[in-house]
Amino acid sequence: MLNKEGIAKRIAKEVQDGYYVNLGIGIPTLVANFVREDISVEFQSENGVLGMGPFPFEGEEDADVINAGKQTITTMPGASFFDSATSFGMIRGKHVDLTILGAMEVAENGDIANWKIPGKMVKGMGGAMDLVASAENIIVAMMHTNRAGASKLLKKCRLPLTGVGCVKKIVTNLAVLEVTNEGFLLLERAPGITVAEIEKATEGTLIINGEIPEMII
Repeated sequence: MLNKEGIAKRIAKEVQDGYYVNLGIGIPTLVANFVREDISVEFQSENGVLGMGPFPFEGEEDADVINAGKQTITTMPGASFFDSATSFGMIRGKHVDLTILGAMEVAENGDIANWKIPGKMVKGMGGAMDLVASAENIIVAMMHTNRAGASKLLKKCRLPLTGVGCVKKIVTNLAVLEVTNEGFLLLERAPGITVAEIEKATEGTLIINGEIPEMII
């Protein structure tokens, strides 16, 4: 089973040379720490940063340099800062190659709910709806189940939706899955996790074709 860093490490393998990548709040922000050093990637944050680097070491933080989740970040050589209007213009203009988001729920058809739990205080929508409406390649980083052990990969989302039919791939603490017209296609299983355990933790339709390899982190 993977921890949050393990999920981020696996997603980092999806990042290709030359990509412009938007990192959502939560687990996705960790991805920048694990991207291969031999490729060139530009990380974008909707608060107006292009060229984010890994998180700073303790004691080296600059409180004025933050991502959309208000976490302190580092920047790479050539990084730029601009207003949110310009940042969202980049997103809406489809200039981002890969969007990595967290989620509370994902449905088997690719619907995502990641912004609101009715009755609970939230800070707001942020850039989530713009990202899911404009991005053509969305990977979700999430835990497979909630704290009560109930599946978060569902037949149909129960929480208010952020986007419809937009998620392409999901990396959880248990598995890597691709969203298809038939349901969640199981691609890889986390170290030490069996297919039976993934089946038990998945409410939505789970498609299993042949032997499922263990993911390499």
